[in-house]
Amino acid sequence: MKNRAHILSELEALRLQSPNDLEKLCKEYRDFIIDQVLQHGGHFSANLGTIELTVALHYVLNTPYDQLVWDVGHQAYLHKVLTGRKDVFHTIRKKGGLSGFPKQSESPFDVFGTGHSSTSISAILGLAEADKLLKQERQHVAVIGDGSLTGGMAWEAINNAAVSNTNVLIVVNDNQMGIDPNAGALNNYLNNPDVTSNFFTDLGFHYRFAKDGHNVQKLVQQLQELTKLDGPKVWHVKTVKGKGYKEAERQQTKWHAVKYVKIPQQEVQRKGKKFQDVFGLTLLELARSNDKIVGITPAMPTGCSMKIMMDEFPDRCFDVGIAEQHAVTFSAGLATNGLIPVCNIYSTFLQRGYDQVIHDVCLQNLHVVFCLDRSGVVGEDGATHHGLYDMAFLRCIPNLTLMVPSNEVELRNMMYTAVNMDTPVAIRYPKIVGTLEDWQRPFEQVAIGKVRGRYETGTEGVLLSIGTMLETALEVQLRLATKGLSLSVIDMGFVKPLDCETLDEVFSTYENVYTLEDGCIQGGFGSAILEYAATAVFSGKLHCFGFPDAIIEHATRQELFDMYGLSTESISEKIEASLP
Repeated sequence: MKNRAHILSELEALRLQSPNDLEKLCKEYRDFIIDQVLQHGGHFSANLGTIELTVALHYVLNTPYDQLVWDVGHQAYLHKVLTGRKDVFHTIRKKGGLSGFPKQSESPFDVFGTGHSSTSISAILGLAEADKLLKQERQHVAVIGDGSLTGGMAWEAINNAAVSNTNVLIVVNDNQMGIDPNAGALNNYLNNPDVTSNFFTDLGFHYRFAKDGHNVQKLVQQLQELTKLDGPKVWHVKTVKGKGYKEAERQQTKWHAVKYVKIPQQEVQRKGKKFQDVFGLTLLELARSNDKIVGITPAMPTGCSMKIMMDEFPDRCFDVGIAEQHAVTFSAGLATNGLIPVCNIYSTFLQRGYDQVIHDVCLQNLHVVFCLDRSGVVGEDGATHHGLYDMAFLRCIPNLTLMVPSNEVELRNMMYTAVNMDTPVAIRYPKIVGTLEDWQRPFEQVAIGKVRGRYETGTEGVLLSIGTMLETALEVQLRLATKGLSLSVIDMGFVKPLDCETLDEVFSTYENVYTLEDGCIQGGFGSAILEYAATAVFSGKLHCFGFPDAIIEHATRQELFDMYGLSTESISEKIEASLP
């Protein structure tokens, strides 16, 4: 008969082990994560740094009854492996497969969905207070770190948790890193706190320190002691990001995430440059000629390529930590005193600074330039990271100009134009490689609110495109032409202000008008055209192509376009069917 552990779940088998066997088990799990992520892609070094911590937590806690929340969640791969998902782990971040982040609908062990940082303590405190009212006793644990403790929301929750009279346990996974090295005074403080009297103890927390977060037996012993203490607790655990894989330990930023290292990426090789790198190189070029330009990023200098400017002008670039609200208002302060702040935030993360965009920038009409990386669908990171809503939530704000470049040259020229304006500006662009080899051309001023290109072939219909969807629009135009159908294409370039003069001409010329965007249809670019059409003289039909009112899950960009009818073939078929 097989050893019983072989037919039990991973978690049950783990809990049958003696503490002396856990170190060997951790090595096996680390090897598994290394092999799987190198084959299939995903977040790498953060997960290698939490192997022993994950084993200790699931060994001591009675999960899922005891509730465990992982901040951000890109450090929770072993958590997924231990909780019934090992056999399908190879599907992580693939269409129809496991999410790259904890997800409530995926497993009862994923108590709370996390993809944006600094939310875990608020969530776990809410869970604990609910249980207190319902008279249910269990452990409530939040694992925060990998940069997340730099976020203001975490400190709001810590302030609340310290006086909550609950048994919440906050595990600070202290690896001194986010994607890039942690910024700010907190990182320095965590390197040197007094283990008996420090900020956390002064607030009222029980505090314990684990100097070696990779000694699993000591972690188990310390955690067992912590679970017996009443009241809020902080467990400060020192770990090494990338632990056990030398390249990842040496280059932690580079190895934060990998994509198909062993399996070649099956994508068409494009000749251009990543839009994020075009941004970074263009920003440096602009900064060299204008010493008032400064860069701001909330913990993404490498991800957004602001590090290119940061390396040459370190005093003019500010990494403010994972603190989007602060990044926006800090930019407003810089603008108030005469600088030109270029604030680069991933589209999905600007959602966290929305009030500040309205209240601190636009209501005061301050010259802040927002460059929104990762707009549209971002692929494998999925629902928590898609930048689908920026056009909808930005175009309703007074004083803001919203530009959307269709290629790398347009991005350069829009940046050049934006830094020379005197009002708030946002420029959105996707996480893709461009198509132009000669993108680094001399700057040209962009006419505000005017279309950026017209590709006309006839009068049967017109497709109004925004941003890099122009590539698809032109493919649709060509495809329909082979069937004897003439479709005009216009690159609008601006969501706000709209080129109303051109729209009046369009509405008087075409019976069938189509809009194409890589954002949500509700409230987005197409909605803006519909709103104007309702006030203009237009008796034709207007059709909008974009993402529907639904949660868009993870898959490659092309798979998502195919799924939601935004491929060249699907759009062509729908337009053909709508034409008389």
